[in-house]
Amino acid sequence: MHIGIAGIGLVGRVLALNLLRLGHTLTLFDEDTAYGDKAAGVTAAGMLAVFAELETAESVIFEHGKQSIVLWPALLEQIGIPDAYQQKGSIITAHPQDYKELDHFIETLRAKVAEASEIELLDRRGLSALEPDMEQHAKAFYIPQEGQVDAQRFMQASSEYLLAHPKVTWHQEQKVMDVSVGTIFVENEVKKFDWVFDTRGLGASEQMKDLRGVRGEVFWLDAPEVHISRPTRMLHPRYKIYIVPRPNNRYIIGATEIESDDKSPMSVRSSLELLSAVYSMHSGFAEARIINMLTNCRPTLRDNLPAIEQKERLTRINGLYRHGYLLAPAIVEKALNEGVLR
Repeated sequence: MHIGIAGIGLVGRVLALNLLRLGHTLTLFDEDTAYGDKAAGVTAAGMLAVFAELETAESVIFEHGKQSIVLWPALLEQIGIPDAYQQKGSIITAHPQDYKELDHFIETLRAKVAEASEIELLDRRGLSALEPDMEQHAKAFYIPQEGQVDAQRFMQASSEYLLAHPKVTWHQEQKVMDVSVGTIFVENEVKKFDWVFDTRGLGASEQMKDLRGVRGEVFWLDAPEVHISRPTRMLHPRYKIYIVPRPNNRYIIGATEIESDDKSPMSVRSSLELLSAVYSMHSGFAEARIINMLTNCRPTLRDNLPAIEQKERLTRINGLYRHGYLLAPAIVEKALNEGVLR
C-alpha cells in the first residue's frame, strides 16, 4: 500500500518502521523538522518502567508495557542502534523519613500484579553490589524486568533511517489541517492514500475533543562524580524524582507532571525542587553541569489511557500520556493487527 502518516513524533516513527518492514510505501507529514526538534519524544527519558508506573496506571498499561519491552530491541536493531536498549533493571529508593511511602508504593504494585512479587528488597550491602555509588542509601527495591531506551538516540537514528529510505517521502515543517478517510489535508492541498494514520498527538485536538496536554520538565546534567548505571527513582510525599543514565556520566532528571499544555520554560519552583531532590539523593550532583532544561507536553485523554480509532482506510493513535516509550511499540502493533493488516 501507499500509506500517509500525519505526525512523525515517537508513535509516528515506530509506526513507520513497522510499515516499512511490511513492504509499504510511506509519505510522512509533520509541522516539525525531520529531527523532531519540538517532539515530546526528544524530551523523554525513555524509561521502560512497566512496574513502577502501575501505582497510578491501569493493568492495560502493564500488559502493553511488557509487550513493548519485547518489541523494542528489533526496532532499534532495524535503525542500527541496538545498544540504545538497556534492560538491567531499575532501582526505587527513599530517604529514611519516607520509608513508609516506599513500602506503600511497593505493596501497591504487588497487590496489582502477581509478577511484582519478583521485586527485590535491598539492604545497603545489596544496593551497593548493584550500584556502588548509592551505598549511602540503606534501603531500596530492585525491579529486574525494567530498563530504558535512549530516547534521544532513537529520535536521531530513526530520522536518519527514514530520510534515507527509498520508500519514504517526508514533508517536513508542513502543518496537517485535517485527516479523514484515506485523505490528509495539508494547507491548500488534498493528499489521497490507500490508508492514512493520524498520530499527531496534541495536533489532533480538533478531531479528538477530550485531548489535553500534560506538561513535563527535565534537566540534562553532566555529572562526572556520579556513576549510576540504572534508571533510579527517589520517592517523596510530593514527587517521585527519576534519574536516568546516559553515556559519559550524563543523566536525565525529571519528576514534574503538571496539568497544562504550557510549553514555556521551567519555573523557579520546579527547578529548585528538582535540583534539591537530586542533590539529596547523591552529593556528586552538586558539581554537575546543567546542559539542558527542557519542557514539553504529552498528549493525554480523559482516562489517561491510549486510544486507537479504526475506520476504513483511517487509523488514529493517540493519548499515550507519560508512557510514550513504554507503550508505543505495543500500541502500534495492536493498531496494525486490528486495522490495515486485518
